[in-house]
Amino acid sequence: MKFTKMHGIGNDYVYVNCLEEQVEHPEEAARFVSDRHFGIGSDGLILIRPSQKADFEMAMYNGDGSRGEMCGNGIRCVAKYVYDYGLTEKTSISVETLGGIKYLDLTVEQGKVFQVRVNMGAPEFTAEKIPVLTDGAQAVNVPLEADGTTYQMTCISMGNPHCVIFMEEDVRNLDLEKIGPFFEHHPRFPKRINTEFVNIIDKHTLRMRVWERGSGETLACGTGACATAVAAILNGKAEEKVTVQLLGGDLQIEWAGDEAPVYMTGPATVVFDGEIQLPTE
Repeated sequence: MKFTKMHGIGNDYVYVNCLEEQVEHPEEAARFVSDRHFGIGSDGLILIRPSQKADFEMAMYNGDGSRGEMCGNGIRCVAKYVYDYGLTEKTSISVETLGGIKYLDLTVEQGKVFQVRVNMGAPEFTAEKIPVLTDGAQAVNVPLEADGTTYQMTCISMGNPHCVIFMEEDVRNLDLEKIGPFFEHHPRFPKRINTEFVNIIDKHTLRMRVWERGSGETLACGTGACATAVAAILNGKAEEKVTVQLLGGDLQIEWAGDEAPVYMTGPATVVFDGEIQLPTE
């Protein structure tokens, strides 16, 4: 199987051009290629497929083999791949995902994409659609007990489910390996959850770490950065344009409120191309 290793501010995936390659068992392939000792090493596997509804389809699999609806950093890399590798000449494209069709604008310099702005669609706040089990129709600044501690959470879907926790403690000091699984597998999240732990630096700057369902802590999460910005704006902690600082780098997020779409802007990087033999049964 031919592949390209790429990352969006450190959120790394193995990309396969399924206009030319076939991956018969993507769940198993995702687990194998993601292994950083015996495989390639990544947060998951992303297949670039033809689409009947958009220019391309992105099929995203987490490191544990589970299918993910959407990946903000991953979709920017898809945009870079299809342009840089000659699958399209367009600088505005659409990509089908399980989280809906996303629209991307590519910034090109010297024939290569270096930055992508993504219309991520409007955030979803309805609890049953995220899904999260809560007493009200939404879960905005509501308590959640995890591992004996009560947190205030705001839950949002950006095509996939997110739980945003604002903290006074410096998130850089959190033992995420310990507390992350308590959120991911909490009974109030029927489909598990991606959890963002956030410091408010100022009205335009947020610091974030993320525990992703199926992958654990990653260096960045694009949909998580969007959910974090929306939650901060919704709770009066930030203005409509914010920089979200992640372990792997920064993303620019814009949201005008209500049913307006969220826009995410950030880089995409090719690490290397390669070929690997997938294990056979």
